Amino acid sequence: MPKLKTKSGAKKRFKMTGTGKVRAAGQGKRHGMIKRTAKFVRTARGVMTLSDSDAKIVKKYMPYAR
Repeated sequence: MPKLKTKSGAKKRFKMTGTGKVRAAGQGKRHGMIKRTAKFVRTARGVMTLSDSDAKIVKKYMPYAR
């Protein structure tokens, strides 16, 4: 079998935890913070773990990050 390639966009955006979960930054915080509510900005701070259905897709993009 040849080596599988990792998606470059996925390796820049996601990290794997020790237990195999996928961590990602909260979405919607690139620009336009004035129109967002303060509650949204607070909850989108930091990183979050992806749901199982989304993590399954990301793991296909990163075959060696397990």
